[in-house]
Amino acid sequence: MSKNMQHRCFLLALCGWAVFMLLLVSKFITLSVRDKEGRSVYGTKPHILDQNVTKYVEIKPQEHTDDQPSQSTLTEVDPDWDAVHAERLNLLNNVCRNTSLRNLTHSPISNFVLDRIFVCDKHKILFCQTPKVGNTQWKKVLIVLNGEFKSIEDIPEPLIHNHEKNGLPRLSTYSEPEITKRLNTYFKFFIVRDPFERLISAFKDKFLKNPRFEPWYRYNIAPAIIQKYRRNRTETKGLQFDDFTRYVGDPNHKWLDIKIGKPIIHWATYVELCAPCEIKYNVIGHHETLEKDAPYILKKAGISNLISYPPIPPGITAYNRTKVKQYFSGISKRDIKRLDARFQGDFKLFGYDEPDFLLT
Repeated sequence: MSKNMQHRCFLLALCGWAVFMLLLVSKFITLSVRDKEGRSVYGTKPHILDQNVTKYVEIKPQEHTDDQPSQSTLTEVDPDWDAVHAERLNLLNNVCRNTSLRNLTHSPISNFVLDRIFVCDKHKILFCQTPKVGNTQWKKVLIVLNGEFKSIEDIPEPLIHNHEKNGLPRLSTYSEPEITKRLNTYFKFFIVRDPFERLISAFKDKFLKNPRFEPWYRYNIAPAIIQKYRRNRTETKGLQFDDFTRYVGDPNHKWLDIKIGKPIIHWATYVELCAPCEIKYNVIGHHETLEKDAPYILKKAGISNLISYPPIPPGITAYNRTKVKQYFSGISKRDIKRLDARFQGDFKLFGYDEPDFLLT
């Protein structure tokens, strides 16, 4: 073999060796930057194949700042819900202007009302508390938004209703100029529910179940109601629903409230609690449509990217006419009419049908 041929063979062998080494090194690098499932690691930018346009699209990391809660919205907002809420507010305004109903629909912005309104200064939100309509869950949302906890799951249950420690101030704790400023500029909302169904819920919660262990309802308030309103004095059972409704429907019920020490918010009217004709609320949610109202409220308040309303058990918000009928079956027509008269403002302001089926 000539020297020229030897030189060519040597060059070919050298090139082959170089190609082999390059392939080997490339394989080693590829393995070193992927985990066992083939995902990029060590800070390399992950990509995903977009099946619709058959090209690689970079996945951008989700932006998150320390002052943002860690939850995200899971429920889409109904596109027709703007019209629903516009109709609700229009009804409210029309009923508020009805002078013949003024005594039933108007309430001064007293300290009692200001005590019901919780403040989230961080996101400029005011929430008026109307018990027995899912208020505990809204308190959790606001506690997280105020920055006391990173997520709803982190909040200890006993702390939610401890208004001295949960980081959720009431509007009544501010000066008069600060109150006026917040009422004029903050996003304001509250939730309502069929008035009679709410009464049933309040009775069950405070006098039958009492899950928060508030013994004064059973041992202080119940005996006072029984002493004044029980008709059958030989009855020795605890507070019954007819005793309760007779007290709530009494036009002079306030004497007992004073004796107890203060008005009981769990069966006060929405008018008494939130003064809806005096305060211009942005949204009024309904317990019966909470699945749609909750994400709508979060969106309108500008916080839907920060937190979501806790999951709602199926069927819990639906109006139960059968239950209402069963509870009121033993109540006299006179007492039902008295209750209807007391809550007539709530029925009319928020579009609930008055309980004619209980009076026929």
